[in-house]
Amino acid sequence: MSDEEEIILSELNDEELVDQMFDDLYDGLKEEIEEGVNILLERGWSPYRILTEALVGGMTIVGHDFRDGILFVPEVLLAANAMKGGMAILKPLLVETGAPRVGKMVIGTVKGDIHDIGKNLVGMMMEGAGFEVVDLGINNAVESYLDALESEQPDILGMSALLTTTMPYMKVVIDTLVEKGLRDDYIVLVGGAPLNEEFGKAIGADAYCRDAAVAVETAKEFMGRKHNALSA
Repeated sequence: MSDEEEIILSELNDEELVDQMFDDLYDGLKEEIEEGVNILLERGWSPYRILTEALVGGMTIVGHDFRDGILFVPEVLLAANAMKGGMAILKPLLVETGAPRVGKMVIGTVKGDIHDIGKNLVGMMMEGAGFEVVDLGINNAVESYLDALESEQPDILGMSALLTTTMPYMKVVIDTLVEKGLRDDYIVLVGGAPLNEEFGKAIGADAYCRDAAVAVETAKEFMGRKHNALSA
């Protein structure tokens, strides 16, 4: 980089700045993303426009390259961390302006399982796609999912497991939702290394998502159907 002139973000026009932010997100440059967000705010962009055009636009590229095996987990975590820097500036402003939300997700690792890298990645990528995410952390018993569903009223419940021994607990949670007559209120997505599509179907989940990029695409698809059903 030393032989190139340093890019001065504030000297770029809006289109160039957004393109540069795509590159900076891809490279996981948090400070540059924060600076870019602030410049666009100063130029009169709405928080929602910055979120969708600059941040979600950039994370979509990251998501596709992750799905296609061009980027790997460490790079995606860096990109997501840069995105978080931008989101921290925008979140309070989005609340004030009542910006439209894509949807809301409660996510947690199931009881007996303390693995969270995959879950964290899904949470970050979902936020990157404009979803509101409530992360319950690890080792969640059915009660903790039920409490969160009641208090948060999400559209989506996400459960993850990395151990074959904890996978069956996902069925416990879904069966409990069925018993309580709540199953149809939520889109249930499951994921984790030992799972597969057959398992997802067998336990009554709406979909199995093999990685974070697929989780985002699947969530968007279901939310699209939900909105269409509501407006029909």
